[in-house]
Amino acid sequence: MTRARFLQQEQQLQQLRRLLVLVSFLLLVQSPGPGAGERSGGSSGGLRSAMEELATEKEAEESHRQDSVSLLTFILLLTLTILTIWLFKHRRVRFLHETGLAMIYGLIVGVILRYGIPPTSGHDKPLSCSQEDRAFTTLLVNISGKFFEYTLKGEISPGKIHNVEQNDMLRKVTFDPEVFFNILLPPIIFHAGYSLKKRHFFRNLGSILTYAFLGTAVSCFIIGNLMYGIVKLMKLVGQLSDKFYYTDCLFFGAIISATDPVTVLAIFNELHADVDLYALLFGESVLNDAVAIVLSSSIVAYQPTGENIHAFDAAAFFKSVGVFLGIFSGSFMMGVATGIVTALVTKFTKLHCFPLLETALFFLMSWSTFLLAEACGFTGVVSVLFCGITQAHYTYNNLSVESRSRTKQLFEVLHFLAENFIFSYMGLALFTFQKHVFSPIFVIGAFIAVFLGRAAHIYPLSFFLNLGRRHKISWNFQHMLMFSGLRGAMAFALAIRDTATYAHQMMFSTTLLIVFFTVWIIGGGTTPMLSWLNIRVGVDPDQDQPPTHDSFQVLQGDGLDTERRNRTKEESVWIFRVWYSFDHNYLKPILTHSGPPLTTTFPSWCGLIARCLTTPQVYENQEQLREEDSDFILNDSDLSLTYGDTTITANGSSGSHAAITSIDGQKTKSNSEEALERDLGTEAPEVMSRGTRLVFPLDA
Repeated sequence: MTRARFLQQEQQLQQLRRLLVLVSFLLLVQSPGPGAGERSGGSSGGLRSAMEELATEKEAEESHRQDSVSLLTFILLLTLTILTIWLFKHRRVRFLHETGLAMIYGLIVGVILRYGIPPTSGHDKPLSCSQEDRAFTTLLVNISGKFFEYTLKGEISPGKIHNVEQNDMLRKVTFDPEVFFNILLPPIIFHAGYSLKKRHFFRNLGSILTYAFLGTAVSCFIIGNLMYGIVKLMKLVGQLSDKFYYTDCLFFGAIISATDPVTVLAIFNELHADVDLYALLFGESVLNDAVAIVLSSSIVAYQPTGENIHAFDAAAFFKSVGVFLGIFSGSFMMGVATGIVTALVTKFTKLHCFPLLETALFFLMSWSTFLLAEACGFTGVVSVLFCGITQAHYTYNNLSVESRSRTKQLFEVLHFLAENFIFSYMGLALFTFQKHVFSPIFVIGAFIAVFLGRAAHIYPLSFFLNLGRRHKISWNFQHMLMFSGLRGAMAFALAIRDTATYAHQMMFSTTLLIVFFTVWIIGGGTTPMLSWLNIRVGVDPDQDQPPTHDSFQVLQGDGLDTERRNRTKEESVWIFRVWYSFDHNYLKPILTHSGPPLTTTFPSWCGLIARCLTTPQVYENQEQLREEDSDFILNDSDLSLTYGDTTITANGSSGSHAAITSIDGQKTKSNSEEALERDLGTEAPEVMSRGTRLVFPLDA
């Protein structure tokens, strides 16, 4: 019905155009006397102008309708995806993730748009501008005394000059790549930083940084060099129709090294897989995206000074390394600075009295970080990631209860919608994108290179990491990390951002196929792989051990609580403990209402500054050193009664505990050590009452 109406309106528009041509012809043919000719010319010009305005309004109305239909198409795709997700969760179906569903629905709609809707616009005549040596972004064309403005959409190869898209609907659903970077990516990346599980992240910080930085670089260069060999092979067999340089291969290695294991992480979270494995995979994927985009920018900045601009040049190489370090550090500092400014604004103002304004300011400051970094020549992905981590660590403490809930839910919803929108568009782009270049040799070689690059990324680095880790990364963990190297939104966004050349078009088409395969096949095999590798499930990501619900039990000796404490303290990297002491004593009191008063930590000669930066809430909360934004490992139903060396808990766990207060004659710990243990979830706040120690865990 919709298609018939669409064809009817198009026929009416064509008839109107024919009528306009006919009337113009009749008016020009008639030639009365001189005086009458002037009057006739004036009336004919007015009639012609009126008819042209009518046709223009009709076309504008049709364009507006097509815009509405294209947006409605994506909204219906997301709606259908949500309903199907509910059905899958209700039936406990885990072989296909929501992102895979979005891609399938996008493919279906892409097929309908490509083959179900006929062409709607006439073929335009190409104009020759041989005197110009470059393309113009905006072009003004004089047609019969009227100027029309045209904008640049991209280069078209001579062989495809007659295959220009004639379907207006397909043009409407093809988005500008900048939409992905400026609108869809920021909430996805910010949510990753804002929802970071700090305890397990910092416990595995050294391994995560190694995988994210060194591993991504290794993967990029291995994939790039292997693909350069594939390109040479294609040239020998005559399958390469245009230029494909070594720097293009390295660029492909950088963008395809950006992992996005959203499917695996969702299944891990649903099944409560091992917390350390979850932290390693999630932490690597979060930082890996940032490293991949900066690495790709550094490769683009590689410009040798000789005649062959694609030959190796040591000076250009080190310049690219400097660009990498400069962009990453500048983006990092800009993101942290924005988070600090937001924390100071929320601390020293009364915005918490107006939760709506507080939430709006938080949202705008967080989003502006991305745009500010891009405007300054840095990378918005890195900035918004570390802005999210900073906001969660500092600003979150200053927000009102309503704003805390709103910001968490707001960015969670935006993350969900943006991510599914991108995956829906991936399926759509397979049929609507007009510059696809598929090469079987390149695609097969890319799959092999990605597999080998991931293997070189995981296994050698895990071997060296295990040399210094107390708790080793086991073989089944390494196999799961190797298996979980899915590609997703970031790889797609980096590939579609530049499709001007033949090489980049081939890379984009191949990236799409790799994303499809990893999301559908590897993502769907996550649950069987967990079972085959004997990786424990049923563990709450916020706990090291699953709580029990038995009645009171008494166990002698060191319980699991003590073992967990020791494990956390031993695995926390020393640099984190040094940083945390500084952060707890100085940064937290300056930027938030938590932590010890600055009057107790600053030198005496800084008393005036300390009093100015310390708010009254700090003195009120001095006894509550535990931060409400930290990820604690506590069971809310815990209530421990300690008699002598035996602890009885209401949830069935018990064990002996050493007294930590001077009342019991034991060693007294410093405030920073106690706060660190509280942040790491290794100690519960205690209240002494007539020789009996009551352990009341606070609500997280």
